[in-house]
Amino acid sequence: MARIIVLGGGMCGLSAGMLLTRDGHEVTVFEQDAAPVPESVEDAWEKWSRDGVAQFRLAHFLAPGGRVVLEETLPDVFEALVSAGAARLDVLGLMPPNLAESGARPGDERFVTYTARRPTIEQVLGKAAEGEPGLEVRRGTAVKELTIQVGIGTPHVTGVRLDSGETLQADLVVDAMGRRSPLPRWLSDANIGPLHEESEDSGFIYYGRYFRSADGTTPQPFGPLLAPMGSFSILTLPSDNGTWAVTIVASSGDQVLKRMRDPDLWTAVIEACPLHAHWLEGEPIGELKAMGGVLDRYRRPILDGRPLLTGIALLGDAWACTNPSLGRGISLGLMHTHCLREVVSSHLDDQMEFAEAWDAATEAKLTPWYRETVEEDRDRLREIDALRNGLEPAPPSDRSAVLREALNTAALHDPELFRAYVASRAVLTPLSESFAQEGVAERTLELAGEHEPIVMPGPSRNDLLTLLG
Repeated sequence: MARIIVLGGGMCGLSAGMLLTRDGHEVTVFEQDAAPVPESVEDAWEKWSRDGVAQFRLAHFLAPGGRVVLEETLPDVFEALVSAGAARLDVLGLMPPNLAESGARPGDERFVTYTARRPTIEQVLGKAAEGEPGLEVRRGTAVKELTIQVGIGTPHVTGVRLDSGETLQADLVVDAMGRRSPLPRWLSDANIGPLHEESEDSGFIYYGRYFRSADGTTPQPFGPLLAPMGSFSILTLPSDNGTWAVTIVASSGDQVLKRMRDPDLWTAVIEACPLHAHWLEGEPIGELKAMGGVLDRYRRPILDGRPLLTGIALLGDAWACTNPSLGRGISLGLMHTHCLREVVSSHLDDQMEFAEAWDAATEAKLTPWYRETVEEDRDRLREIDALRNGLEPAPPSDRSAVLREALNTAALHDPELFRAYVASRAVLTPLSESFAQEGVAERTLELAGEHEPIVMPGPSRNDLLTLLG
């Protein structure tokens, strides 16, 4: 069996470490943050310092697609998450009553998830990893650089060198260091590259807060979890142990809306939205937090159609990261981890074969989600920018954008199209796959042409500016 080093002890790194250890590999996980895993979920929320995770106490969601992978691959961790108080949510339950009358379909159970705050999920996973026989997790250990064999042929990663000077050898190094991964710098320092990278500011800024109920219940959604409200959006997510997150998502270029850093103004905006005001009916826990500068970024270690180097696998956000408001991050990370397990099992004996197979699996199973998310980000930003400048948003120009916009209306008038819409939001089936099915695109355009788009009730742009003073 192989010697594998995983860089990063977040959700992707620990889940990869556990899966690969259970397959018989010798695995060590290095995590730069030194704080130990707290003993309880409440200690994790109140006290755990995770400086390496910018969004640690912002809204978080385990989508049904991620739940499916977690339950299938790490069933003991899934059960521990449920026992820790994760909230059960059937996203298909958001279907309008007139469509729900058509009844259930085989496979509808896939739309159920159990979700929790990020500190809760990391605490559960961290404790499970500590108890995993054979898995070594070294917290408070920083990696300085990769050790790379260069010379004849493709450069090959042979291990890592720690800040302490210690060098460790490995058959495979997994980069699970997230959005801030220093891999491009390491490769540049080693005169390897350039690493193919596509990067752009997602263009959004987030203002979010958590709440807790007195009786352990969470508010009832009266619309989509992510609801467009003209020049801003509201994201409402149930969480564990009677907690939930409320987040306003705005354009980072909308200077006036930055006044929502003031908790009173933020509250006033939510109160002005009739279908969302009830999400404020709880005790605020923690401060109102803001986060901007979020990148949509994609990396691929391929040069001229061949691997740039071997002996390394980019995993989760270290490979690609997207706008958090769609709640896809952890679910795509778990899907990617499952892919890693399969490719390691089948191809690790040949390093070039592994690198090619890992790239192929990532491109086939994960990249479509990245592309779809970036396209949706761009469409939404164009809409917001038009509205805040008093203009009518231009109609979408390409077919995929036309279909996405049409589905927002058509899904409310056909139960199967509603399932297609929710399957995308739930990280179960990309919209491109649904629209490729016979008759789906045609039915979507037909129904969208017969019905007016639904507009979520809330403040107009002028009302919003008045609220913010």
